Amino acid sequence: MKGKLMKSQRLLLPMLIAVLSGCAVGPDYHAPENHLTGAWHANQQDQASHPLMTDTQVSWWENFNDPQLNSLIQRATKGNLTLQQSVLRIAGAREQVTSAQGGLLPTLNGQASYSRQQLGLKGELQSQGIYDAIPSDIANQATGSVNFYQGGFDASWELDLWGKTRRQIEMARASEQQQIAQHNDALVSLEAEVTRTYLQLRAAQATEASLGQQIAIAQQSLELTQSQMQNGLAPSSDVESATAQLTALQAQLPQYQSQIAQAKNALAVLIGQPPGALDSELAATKPLPILPQLVAVGVPSQLTRRRPDIRAAEANLHAQTANIGVSVAQLFPSLSLTGQLGARNTDISYMDNWSSHFYSIGPGINLPIFEGGRLVSNVKLARAQQAAAALNYRQTVLTALQEVENALVSYHTGQQQDSALTQSRDALQRAYQLASENYRKGFITYITVLDAQRQLAQTEQRAIQAQAQTAVDLVALYKALGGGWEQQSTVTLPHYSVFGDVEKTGVTFP
Repeated sequence: MKGKLMKSQRLLLPMLIAVLSGCAVGPDYHAPENHLTGAWHANQQDQASHPLMTDTQVSWWENFNDPQLNSLIQRATKGNLTLQQSVLRIAGAREQVTSAQGGLLPTLNGQASYSRQQLGLKGELQSQGIYDAIPSDIANQATGSVNFYQGGFDASWELDLWGKTRRQIEMARASEQQQIAQHNDALVSLEAEVTRTYLQLRAAQATEASLGQQIAIAQQSLELTQSQMQNGLAPSSDVESATAQLTALQAQLPQYQSQIAQAKNALAVLIGQPPGALDSELAATKPLPILPQLVAVGVPSQLTRRRPDIRAAEANLHAQTANIGVSVAQLFPSLSLTGQLGARNTDISYMDNWSSHFYSIGPGINLPIFEGGRLVSNVKLARAQQAAAALNYRQTVLTALQEVENALVSYHTGQQQDSALTQSRDALQRAYQLASENYRKGFITYITVLDAQRQLAQTEQRAIQAQAQTAVDLVALYKALGGGWEQQSTVTLPHYSVFGDVEKTGVTFP
């Protein structure tokens, strides 16, 4: 009976450790609930241009049907330096996970030492009056300097009784997910920035081409007016008016030429190249891409999964929730198993002799008794940070909803303005042609022609700018919806060895 009792006591500690190892203090993370409505408010207000209520296209820029734009985005995702920095942050977060996982395993260290020691025994023996009674050979050996050799291994293992290490791993993994989401957010922003800059380049080129046509027409009008003045059919004031109209149009060219050069430089830097690298490739003037007839925007309930910044905010909330468990676990005792095995001797040839070996093994417990309130404050701080992360998540969702709604409004109103200016430009083009014909026949004065030409030039530029702004508003809508990162399911992460060599490994995003 006594033997069974002792056996039960011996099994009690391992069972207790096994039970405690299965628990983890602190709150378990639960994803925030989605209470978003099923339709966009802007679409309910404006039924004139109603986009499709389906999932957005992953590669949304392909809706512009521009191969050159597709090529620029492909090169930007590979060469953009800011995006590469976010990849390095993912690599760092992944190493943090590996480092945290190491806390579950024992640590083993080796050590070796040599020292020459003088213990000062001669003076101690002389003070006791027994030095002269000891044989000289023994006295010299005992009181002289000696060589001391020692080597061995130290091992320790802290049991994760309260789940502190597991919460640290959970926190590190959530931080890794946050870095991945931030990388995806940077990717979406990059795709939108490349598309926006490309559209602005084509708009400036289209405006420059339109001004060139207006300048050519104004030059012809000036020559016609000069001819009529020489033949006595027009006053000199008409020539001066025609000259002023021509120079006014020419004065507008430099600002658009500057916009073209700056847009080319911006696109070069976005793909990781120096300014001027794309000048020859983008030199040819091309029209603005035709916008798609229908735009898929999905529904608000899908936004929390599609927007990378919302996913990053949720991952941060997860990490801060796990951090509460880490801080709470520090309030409880920690149990460690330690061991030491080695050999020591004054003669190195006896180091392999078992009589020179020593060892120690046993558990150790560390109980926090007084920390000046530091541990309790850490728990309160972790809970405050978790509450702030929850509010940040809610604010991120609201901001995302606002951005989508504003982008929908801008895109809808931009379409209406674009349509009205196109009709106005066509009408003014016909009016200018009629005015020019009537002036040649002498039915009207040149003032009427100049006024028609001025209105046509202004409306032409406004129509191009409105078309470009509508395209930019569409890009802003696509960016607000958060699509464009799903295409990149893998990324190449650099792997830095201990000795500085760099390797690259493909890592799949979860």
